[in-house]
This record gives sequence, structure tokens and C-alpha cells, in this order.
Amino acid sequence: KTTTTTLTYDILKDSGYTVHLGGNIGIPLFTKLNEMKPEDIIVLELSSFQLMEMKISPDIAAITNITPNHLNVHKDYQEYINAKKNIYRNQKDTGILVINADNDLTRECQNDAKGDVILFSSKQKLDYGFIVENGIVKECNDGIRKHIVSQDEIKLKGIHNLENICTALALTKKLVNTEKAVDTIKEFAGVHHRLELVRVLNGVEWYNDSASTSPTRGISALNAFKDKEIVLIAGGADKNLDYTPIGKPIVDGVSSLILIGQTATKIYDAVKKELEVQNKQLDIHWCDTFDQSLETAKRIAKPGQVVLFSPASTSFD
Repeated sequence: KTTTTTLTYDILKDSGYTVHLGGNIGIPLFTKLNEMKPEDIIVLELSSFQLMEMKISPDIAAITNITPNHLNVHKDYQEYINAKKNIYRNQKDTGILVINADNDLTRECQNDAKGDVILFSSKQKLDYGFIVENGIVKECNDGIRKHIVSQDEIKLKGIHNLENICTALALTKKLVNTEKAVDTIKEFAGVHHRLELVRVLNGVEWYNDSASTSPTRGISALNAFKDKEIVLIAGGADKNLDYTPIGKPIVDGVSSLILIGQTATKIYDAVKKELEVQNKQLDIHWCDTFDQSLETAKRIAKPGQVVLFSPASTSFD
């Protein structure tokens, strides 16, 4: 969400709008109230906690996906889903809702949306909306697909970031010329803590993906480096999430696994199960501290490999 929010902000700002960025992104908007004018645009990232009691909805809203998260706080998964839906439930019929066509829960949201719906997808062809096809973002109008921008023209890595670009293009579609938006997209290098290249040391690339706080995000990070050998540092605080789905991506894409934190055992159990299914072995290291995990990664990583800190968990521990 943070990548999409920031990219949307940049597209609007570069197109000449007065824009304010805030929400669950580290910037308290209350400090900007005196600067805001009625004609300004506010770009907000909203968490389920912020959305739970919301009685109004933004004019233009997006749900990138809905997967289990924060189940240590919400009473159940349904409460989490209901909170997410508040982002569009109170829109007027002039509202716009951007949703992921590839996620069952988000796709269903179009059934009770009051205004226009714009879909995006990386897995199917759409009559209207934005798709990712063979590493290319395309806009669909009445089934006709127009090339917008391709993976090799941008700085962001991974198909999930191409989906983020689709979302930002859909959010700004009625406000910004597409060609102008693409200029911003090509220069956008991402945000801190999300697949952020920290440095290259002795031929090893070190990436900080510490904002990867759920198994779903961890899987997206692994998929961004399919052409590289990965030394993965994973684990952190437990949000009562199911780690079974991350087992196969780790076994398929990771050369060495370094485990830390409360969820280390959960991740290990998922990996062990998948190793038995595939009759494979994996180099696994257990560490007590974050410093120790970095020292271990430095010792075992070989030139040409990637050290990826993508905890798939939060950092409260």
C-alpha cells in the first residue's frame, strides 16, 4: 500500500496538483491542516485500524488485496475484511473504486460499489482496466489493450510492483494524462524498507524489505528475485497468521535461510513440510539476534547472490 500511495502522490504532484500525503505512512496530516485548501488533493494510506470506525469514504479509493493480517488485534478475519471495505462503503455514486480482479475478496467488492469500478489484474485479460501481461502494463478499453510501460523501463522490481503501478494509474486516470504519469513512474525508485537496495558488498546485493510484515508480502519479495540466488533473513513477531503458503516459495527460491524472532518456528515448520514433499534439503541457520543474522548472512553469501531481509512478520519482538 505504501508504494502505491507514494507513487500516486508523486504522479499527482508532478502533474501540477497541490497534494498532501499522509495516513498510515509516517506523516501526521493534522500537522498540515492549516496548509490545506478545498481544491487540494489528499492521498491517504489507511490501515484496517483506521478504517474500522470510518463513517465516510474517499472520493477515489483502492483496495490492492485482502489477505489475513493483524489477526492478533481483530476479533476475527471477517472483522478485518469489513474494516477494509469501509474505504468505499460510504462513497457517493460519483465515487471511483479501484480493485484487484485477481483476489476473490476484492473482486466481490464491485458488487456493492456505488460508483465506477476500475479493475486491475496480472493474471487475466480485462475488457476495461489495467493489466500486466508479459512484464508490460497495459490499459484495456473495450477489449483493446494499449502498451503503457514495461518492466525494463522502470526501477521497481517484481510483478507486485507492476500491479502497484496499475493501481496508481487507475487512481489518477481521471486527473492526469497517462503519458505524464508514465514519466513519473519511470523515475520512481520505490520507498524505504520495501525491496530497498542498501548496498552491494563484495559482489553481494543487500536488500532491506523490512516492511514485509506478512507471509503474502514475503512471497512477493521472493518472486521479485526469481533470477537470483537468495540468502533470506526471515522471522519476527507473531500476528497469528498462517505461514504454510510461504513454505514452497522459500524452498523453490532460497539458497540459505536465516531464521530469527517469534515466527521462526512457524516458518521452519512450513519449510520443513515442503522440503519433505519435494525430497529436498536447504541450508538453514537459527539466530538469536538481528545482528547475529546479519553476520551469518555476510559469512555465507557468495558473490552474485542477494541477501534479502524480508521478515514476513512484524518487528515488535
